[in-house]
Amino acid sequence: MICTMSAAAVAVWLGTVVTILSRSHADRNVYPSAGVLFVHVLEREYFKGEFPPYPKSGDPSNDPITFNTNLKGYPDRPGWLRYIQRTPHSDGVLYGSPTAEHIGKPTVIEITAYNRRTFETARHNLVINIKAAEEFPLPYQAEFYIKNMNVEEMLASEVLGDFLGAVKNVWQPERLNAINITSALDRGGRVPLPINNLKEGVYVMVGADVPFSSCLREVESPHNQLRCSQEMEPVISCDKKFRAQFHIDWCKISLVDINKVVPVYVTRPEPGTGILPEFGEYKPPSESLKSRDYFSDFLVTLAVPSAVALVLFFILGYTMCCRREGVIQLVHHSSIQKSTKELRSMSKNREISWPLSTLPVFNPVSGEVVPPIHPDNYETTSMPLMQTQANLQNQITIPQQRPSGDNYVMSTFRRLEVNGIPEERKVAEALNL
Repeated sequence: MICTMSAAAVAVWLGTVVTILSRSHADRNVYPSAGVLFVHVLEREYFKGEFPPYPKSGDPSNDPITFNTNLKGYPDRPGWLRYIQRTPHSDGVLYGSPTAEHIGKPTVIEITAYNRRTFETARHNLVINIKAAEEFPLPYQAEFYIKNMNVEEMLASEVLGDFLGAVKNVWQPERLNAINITSALDRGGRVPLPINNLKEGVYVMVGADVPFSSCLREVESPHNQLRCSQEMEPVISCDKKFRAQFHIDWCKISLVDINKVVPVYVTRPEPGTGILPEFGEYKPPSESLKSRDYFSDFLVTLAVPSAVALVLFFILGYTMCCRREGVIQLVHHSSIQKSTKELRSMSKNREISWPLSTLPVFNPVSGEVVPPIHPDNYETTSMPLMQTQANLQNQITIPQQRPSGDNYVMSTFRRLEVNGIPEERKVAEALNL
């Protein structure tokens, strides 16, 4: 099937294509000044016309759009340029403070927009032409920490203008510029909890051409420094001029006079050409390898340690067997062993009288089975815990007279021999005679 198209239709179609391509690849030029805050907003409305079905301006469209920014020919942006976009339904913002090193050097930033619904992309180039400022840098610089703002909120022109107006009212300079804005997260701050409308916080650096006012100098007083060290809010007379819209942490304010700053020059080594020096032609090793003698390795690994161990063994034997100190140690060790054996033999030979209440089923010394003294039906509830042990070997009964009366007490002793020496121990007392 062959489609026919009129000349007018072809002209309209070609014009539409040319228009789309020109919008997709058009370069936008901006001219920021060195040392002054640069802010460029990537508006979603501007890129909506790049995606089909190409709605007209004013038509409702809420497609999620995200942006990717990088230096042309490189994967990332320049070091001084930052980018932020909170959600796909909000605008993106490029911001930063260009330095004097980039004056006169055009910086081309590639901006790629992604439609997250249709997966279409559109690319634009942003050419940043950095020019020199009239007075760069401003000699007096102050950095404020604002607790109730996020960085994208502070980058809005109305909010930034209100803050610079409050600072100008306190400082009274002739020239006042915003130098840089940094999120507290980039300074090591923590992400706030999503409660009570907490903000990340933002650092705003401003510069002026006159010295700091007395109000700004109040934070350097010893009284306020002491309050800051105690984590208390300092007393600043001009805080009420900011409090209505900006909550400033005066303990984190930084006042810098660059005229008194001693410059530090860092000497960097000059980069080379990147080409390795010439070492000549590579010569691989020969195919015929020489045999290696491992006898020396054997001597070092086994023979030398064995010889050292043998010498140490002879020295130890001579010390223990031939020297007086060693002989004393051996004799002492032998006496300890002899005493231990003697104590063990005595413990085996001594006679042990077991209480009748335990009723052992065998003798723990001889191993003989001992029959129970009482039958199974014998009543043991009235039996005393300690019974009189009678008819034991080597016992002597000695009557003793009490001081009052004619009654006698019979004491039973057991005769034992320890190392051939008789010893009598009192076992129990008998009943009264």
